[in-house]
Parts: sequence; structure tokens; C-alpha cells
Amino acid sequence: MAPFIANQHKAHSLTGRITEPLMLAAFRAVRRNRGAAGIDKVSVQMFEANLADNLSSLMASLKDGSFEPLPLRRKFIDKGGGKLRALGIPAVRDRVAQEVVRRLLNPIFEPKFHPWSFGFRPGRNCHQALAQALEFHQAGFRTVLDADIIGFFDNLPQGIIMAAVSAEVADGNVLRLIEKFLRAGVMENGVFKPTTVGTPQGGVISPVLANAVLNHLDWQLHQRGLRFVRYADDFVVFTPSAAQAEEALTHVAATLETLGLRLSAEKTHITTYGKGYSFLGFVLSSRSRRMRPKSVKKLQDKVRALTRRHFNLDADLLVKLNQVLRGTALYFATRWSTNRYQFRRLDSWIRMRLRAMKRRRKCYHDNWRLPKATFAKLGLLSLESFCWS
Repeated sequence: MAPFIANQHKAHSLTGRITEPLMLAAFRAVRRNRGAAGIDKVSVQMFEANLADNLSSLMASLKDGSFEPLPLRRKFIDKGGGKLRALGIPAVRDRVAQEVVRRLLNPIFEPKFHPWSFGFRPGRNCHQALAQALEFHQAGFRTVLDADIIGFFDNLPQGIIMAAVSAEVADGNVLRLIEKFLRAGVMENGVFKPTTVGTPQGGVISPVLANAVLNHLDWQLHQRGLRFVRYADDFVVFTPSAAQAEEALTHVAATLETLGLRLSAEKTHITTYGKGYSFLGFVLSSRSRRMRPKSVKKLQDKVRALTRRHFNLDADLLVKLNQVLRGTALYFATRWSTNRYQFRRLDSWIRMRLRAMKRRRKCYHDNWRLPKATFAKLGLLSLESFCWS
């Protein structure tokens, strides 16, 4: 039985709030996020070419209940270590429809979410989640339960999702729309596969549905007096002692079981702030707060793809390379991170890659032929320059 208590003051008549301004705002949000076309091969630009008619037709189908989403287009992305993550790419019209429903749900659920939940919420981000974790460590909570849910988005029961939403929403049309999104299925290699469990990663509405379900876990931990930080399905629990961490592990596992989910025995473990642990791309420890090895490898893979020796070292390449470096630095160079030495070594490695491109070889003597100052004049960004003094 789903562990959600129905609100006595559920939200009614959400369908009546679907208006032309809401439809237009939803499309603009989809356009900002860009993204590829779905199985109908209609791009955002193609949808926009006849925007007024497309939005009008879509709004009518959403309001009268005749809307039927297309199956998602399956796409796999590399997670590293030879593992692939399956994404579902909705058609543009379906992304707009999901964004409309998300904007209807968000004002209902946002006030009910726990303050220590940071994922996919307005005005909240990864840096705030990491800063909150460090604040708990400074307060003396130095034992850490590093938890990992097995295939959260893929294994989350759809009945649990619908129970979480229907506990707050009474509009039958909106509930049926959400159920249609969940059961749209995917097209993989030209074969239709139904989706009877999970919420697809890549769907616009998936994050708010995930938060609606895991909000139950948040408040269960809160009632037990436990400190935690959660970003979507990635969360850590902080305790003053190992014994309390063991109790927290038992409680988390039991609560997730009521949601039809399980913890990974291999990836869930109890550690300390002194030993360090990985969270949101960082390794956090009492000695340092730096990029985790997997994050370093991802950066290096991107740089390698741009700096093959048969490429030319020109302005276009430096623009692309600088985009990668700027994105990495803006995320990992915070006031509290300790990446300077790590960034310095990466800067040196990147210059080595560029020298090998320019000279079509890897040779130590090329260091003085193409010194650090030369790359600075060419406009190459330095990761170390983003570090806080």
C-alpha cells in the first residue's frame, strides 16, 4: 500500500488553468532547453514555424482529454566504465505538454518539499546541496551514510508515482495525462516497447514526479531527527556516530521498500568525513574538496576528443575547448573547493595535448617552443585562474 496520506485540501480544476499564456511559456522553456527531435522527427524550429496553430491544437487536446503522447525515442549515453544510461527523448509537442503539466504541479508540491532537498527545484542547485553537507560536517555530523538507490528512475513503480500525485491533486484529467506520459512506451531500433514501470530519464516531468515520491523519504528522515542532503535520487545522511548511521541505514532501506525501491548493497556504505566520500561530482573530506576521479576522466575524455593530433590548432578549436574548460571550472571552482593543484596539473596536461597537436608529436623539448605564455596569448583559458584566492 502506498505510504501517502491524502491531503484534505487537494488541488481541483487544474485543467482550467491551461491557458494560451501558459502554453506559450511552456514552449519557450522547451526552446531554451533545446534538445533533439522525438520519433516524429519534428524539431523545435519546425514546431515553431507554425507555433500558433500547434499550440492551439495541443491546448485543445490537453483540455478535452484527447491528447495522446507519442512513444519516446530511446537514446543511450555513456556513463563511464563501459556503462550506458538509457534516456527517453519525447517529441517536441509532448515536451511542451509535459512542461505545461509540470508548471501546474510545481506550485502545489514545491511548498511541501523538504528544505534539504535541492534537486530540480527553483532557486536551488548542486552548490547549495554541497554547502549544506559541509555545514553539517562543521556542526559535528562527521559519519556519513552514502546511499545509492538501484535504478531509481527505471524501477520506480508507476502506482507509487500516481499515489504521490493523487494525494495532492484531484483533477482527473491531469492525473490521466500524467499516467499517459508514464505509459507512452519507447521506440528502440524501430521496435515499440511498453513502459509499465519507472519514469523515463529525459522527460520534462520526471524530476517533479521523482521529488514528489522521495519527499516521503525526506520527511521520514526528518521525523527521526536525521540530517541529510538529497539531490534527486542522490542523497547522503549525516550522523555523529557509526551506530546511528547503521540505524539510519536500516530506516532508509525500510522506507524505500514501502516505495518499491531498494538500496544497492555494493554502492551503499558508511564512511566518515575524514576518509571522504563522493557526492555530486566532488570528493568531500576533511582534507580537501576536489573533483572526483570520474569527473576528471569525463573532462579528459572531452579534451581528448577535441585535441586529436590530426586536428588543427585554430581559433574554432580553442573556442570549443574553452567552452569545456569554462563549464568545468564554473562548477568545480567554488569558495570552499580545494582544486588548485588538481587544476594546475590538468592545465599542464591540456597544454601538452595542444603541443602534440601543433607539432604532430609528443616531445618534452616542445615545452619551450610553445610555452605557457603562448597559449595565454592565443586565448586558452586556464582552469587554475578560476580558483578562489
